[in-house]
Amino acid sequence: MIPKLYLAPMAGYTDTVFRRICTSCGCDETVSEMISAAALHYKDEKTAILAEIEPDENNVSLQIFGHDPAMMAEAAEILLTGAYTDKPTVKPVGIDINMGCPVRKIAGNGDGSALMQNPSLAAAVMESVSAVCRRYGVRASAKIRLGWDREHINAPTFALMLAQSGADMITLHCRTKEELYTPGIHPEYLAETAKLLKKHAPGCLLIGNGDISSAEEAAYMTSLGCDGLMIGRAALGNPWIFRQIRESAAGQAPFMPTADDLRNMAAYMVHEIVLRRGEFTGIRESRGRAAHFCKGLPGSAALRDRLNHAESEAEFIAVLMG
Repeated sequence: MIPKLYLAPMAGYTDTVFRRICTSCGCDETVSEMISAAALHYKDEKTAILAEIEPDENNVSLQIFGHDPAMMAEAAEILLTGAYTDKPTVKPVGIDINMGCPVRKIAGNGDGSALMQNPSLAAAVMESVSAVCRRYGVRASAKIRLGWDREHINAPTFALMLAQSGADMITLHCRTKEELYTPGIHPEYLAETAKLLKKHAPGCLLIGNGDISSAEEAAYMTSLGCDGLMIGRAALGNPWIFRQIRESAAGQAPFMPTADDLRNMAAYMVHEIVLRRGEFTGIRESRGRAAHFCKGLPGSAALRDRLNHAESEAEFIAVLMG
């Protein structure tokens, strides 16, 4: 079986440029960078950029974070009506709630993974947002972790609670908040969560996430009973991973990008970023992102250093292609 494949939300990466690249490489659905509900409430102009969806993108969910049920519902309404922008906009396929971000500045404010310590508040947030989503005919979802730490793993019951509070889909990152992004996941809890949802909330999809960097790892996670897979960091320098998973699941030899493929995709990405952000900002935003494509190239360390000193698109591309 070929699972449905999603691109994970990643701050600083999953803008319209990278989302469209991953879609062209076989990704079914993508998720925006996380968007502050409070910033939308206070009409922050920079935040509105994160919600931009290109006219040809029909597979994007917008992810919001916060912990106030009323403000989160307001944020969903703003995003679904396009009230955050004067430009023509595309309605997202869903609103996703971030209940898994482990970084201190998010969790420390009671947002992200901190909500897993307060199930009743998380349920209220889910209920308020899902009510808005139902009015506009889009999916309500949430991205969670296993729990706060290994002594407080509550993902199975937490996911069921969210499903009973209106969630149509849950993505489970198979680490705790305290484990951040260290190597190693705990997939046994994904299997437990899948069994619980299928028994008590069969209409809620479960998406597996964490340490999927190959077709083999994707196949294993699929075997645990989830309905789809979400891939994040592994796609940053290899957006073809979605194609590779599809081809492997279909019994075909997966596509392996050449050095030219890596260089050309990085150059395309940089060009598209510069078109949208201008040369000065675009080049600076592209440095770290293009570096992910350099990992498989000869002399990658020296190449990344030269890219970090490029000041124009022409110079950046010349270094990249040289």
